Amino acid sequence: MRYSLFSVDRDNSSTLQSQIREMLVSAILSGQLAKNTPVPSTRALAKRLGVSRNTVMLAYQALAADGYLNTRERSGFYVSPEMVENLGQLPETAPSKEQNRDDCVDWGEKLRLTPSTQFNILKTENWHSYPYPFIYGQVDPTLFPISAWRDCVRQTMSIKWLDAWTDDRFTADDPMLIEQIQRRILIRRGVIAEPDEILVTMGAQNALFLIAHLLVKQDTPVAVEDPGYPDVRNIMQLRSADIRAIPIDEEGIQVAKLGDAKLVYVTPSHQFPTNTTMTMKRRREVLEWAAQSDALIIEDDYEYETNYRGQPTAALRSIDTSGRVLYVGSLSKSIMPGLRVGFIVAPRQVIKEVRAMRRLMLRHPPGNNQRSVALFLAQGSQDALISKLHHAYSNRWNSLSEAMARHFPGWAQVSAFGGSSFWVCGPPDLDASTLADEAMQRGILIEPGNVFFANPNQGKNYFRLGFSSIDAEKIPRGIELLSHIANKPMITTRSTRKTMPIPT
Repeated sequence: MRYSLFSVDRDNSSTLQSQIREMLVSAILSGQLAKNTPVPSTRALAKRLGVSRNTVMLAYQALAADGYLNTRERSGFYVSPEMVENLGQLPETAPSKEQNRDDCVDWGEKLRLTPSTQFNILKTENWHSYPYPFIYGQVDPTLFPISAWRDCVRQTMSIKWLDAWTDDRFTADDPMLIEQIQRRILIRRGVIAEPDEILVTMGAQNALFLIAHLLVKQDTPVAVEDPGYPDVRNIMQLRSADIRAIPIDEEGIQVAKLGDAKLVYVTPSHQFPTNTTMTMKRRREVLEWAAQSDALIIEDDYEYETNYRGQPTAALRSIDTSGRVLYVGSLSKSIMPGLRVGFIVAPRQVIKEVRAMRRLMLRHPPGNNQRSVALFLAQGSQDALISKLHHAYSNRWNSLSEAMARHFPGWAQVSAFGGSSFWVCGPPDLDASTLADEAMQRGILIEPGNVFFANPNQGKNYFRLGFSSIDAEKIPRGIELLSHIANKPMITTRSTRKTMPIPT
């Protein structure tokens, strides 16, 4: 067989053994290696690739265990005929346009919901490649304790913890994780909860969707902050025809305008996206309104760990005496966004039903992730990470504050308790979407603000600057460049946002 089929890339993040396996599988699946074809000897392939013979042997043995290769005594490894026959025959020609199955169904008529048409936040996938990524919700990988996390994952995979992630827990959560959420997260927010009042979710987003699915009917009046989190507004719109956008002021959501709503969504610690912290007076007013109106409150404490500019206020649920607050938390901002671990704290009757709903959707979040997070919390790694984030974010906050004061005086609205972004209000004639498009061409990423408003025609002169993923040393130059763009005569027509080539 031709050795040209094989090569390795030593700069690739995959191991050499993984690359060898992938090459052989691809060759078998594509038909380049027919059934019963001998593969190169371990000695010959190791010499050809410049790797150890043991690396090749381990790759071959793994493929034999998976059924791709057969071993023959004193002869070597051969492509399994059973595997090739089970793959079946690929069609010789692609189906014609007349044969295209997508044209056979009128999906516009069949689909009951079209959430893809909702107005939502757009994220640039290759944001790492931009010199000045002022985007929200991403983390700086240089701050993350990868060694500590790797150690937790390694422990999770040990025989000692094997049943923690191999068992199907049906509706149950990892008891160690529940205990750590009680002891290390909720206690800091003043929240006391029993294990049966806590449910682990696939991030805060999953928690909000589950709550909406259980509590919101077509005619349920739901109040959301305006400006506010567009995802929760869109989730609620899929359930109810009565969504009410309630304005906020310097104290938080305006309680006097809640009216006869039966469910209200709030972000008291750091209002999304303005970072306003709800005052204690306003918190009591919200709770009093809920008790008088027989209403429920969803408290999204999505960024509880980024209070580094003052003493954080207690969670709304911690002062709730009537059990009307459903508390939603997330570990995405402190550990990693891609981990997707969140939780709900609510009365046990609610948690019982949410747990049953979660089972129908996904049974339970992956057990290995739950145990890894539990160990990360138990060993104090998250505490150390939060301390590190506080120091880094405080420096970045100061750097961004100084740069904004120099280049955009009076534009930025900042929180007294921290957060990881600035909410910026430009002159009335500023088109922030056009500014974002032009800034992207200069390697600067910002988020236009109109997506956060219930009426997309509002807020066109607002934008958000995140600083969790940009080094403090880059902030002054990035803001200076952004000010040059903002001072140009701007096109008022909103342009279509798309990923632009990275400037060199």
